[in-house]
This record gives sequence, structure tokens and C-alpha cells, in this order.
Amino acid sequence: MQNSILIRPYTPGDSDATIEIFLRAIREVSSRDYSPAQINAWAQVEDPAKWAERRISRPAWIADIDGKPVGFSDLIADGCLDMMFVHPEFQGLGVASRLLARVEQETLASGMERIYTHASLTARPFFERKGFVVVTQQTVEKRGQKLDNFVMEKFSPPLS
Repeated sequence: MQNSILIRPYTPGDSDATIEIFLRAIREVSSRDYSPAQINAWAQVEDPAKWAERRISRPAWIADIDGKPVGFSDLIADGCLDMMFVHPEFQGLGVASRLLARVEQETLASGMERIYTHASLTARPFFERKGFVVVTQQTVEKRGQKLDNFVMEKFSPPLS
């Protein structure tokens, strides 16, 4: 199945698909680790135009299976993997692993030695399996709700 996952650059036409993936992943997957009130506060996109601008303003990638967007990720210039979400119906197929591999390629190509992320309770085990370590636990506020997450980082091996 992994061979049928295509990782490609994000295009402006992917905005609606990424919003759907984001909302469904939080509502259907992260709901195992966060309360309904926390999920309701987190799973919102108030301004789709700003969402689209944010995705196009940085390196971002779409994971397609059979031409259907099933996941996405993006990278901020300082090495922050800002977002990575996989559609609930396509979890466990290697989509996140392929997206992370693409993000890591970009960080190496850009000369960055460190990649970091703010991982949810749900995402922490995935990132730990991929070699990330917890720097700190933190509590963030979204629309009046407090959500715990983890700043996690991974250093690239030195190029020899």
C-alpha cells in the first residue's frame, strides 16, 4: 500500500481538502485523548482564506492515494513542522511516515540540523517512534480551553 502514496507539493486547490483532513483527524482521532470541549475548541477553521494563505506561504505537501488527498504537512522556515494530519480513514497505512520523510528531506536540503514540532497527546507516540524526543510538556489555550501538548525535536545526523 505504501507504494501507492504519492507525496506532492501543496497547491492552492488543496485548501478545502486540507481543512477537511484537519477537522476530521481532530474530531475522529484526537478525540481519544482530549475532551469534547477541547476538541470543539481545537477543530475550527474560522477563516479558510487565511488557512489557504498559511499553507501556500511555506513548504507544504499533500499525500495522495489514488488521486485523493489523504494527509498533509508543512514546514516553517525555522525547522518547525507546524502541521501534519492524516485523514481518519487512511491512518496506519504509512501516510504520516511518508510525509515526515519529505519534511525531513526539506530540512536537510535547507541545511537545518533540527526539526521540531508541537505534538498532541495523540501524535506524541508517532514522533517518538520516529526518533523525536520531548523537550517540554506545555499547555496551550484554544478558544478558552486548555490543551496539553509536547515540544519535540529531532536532530539530523551530521553529513559526512
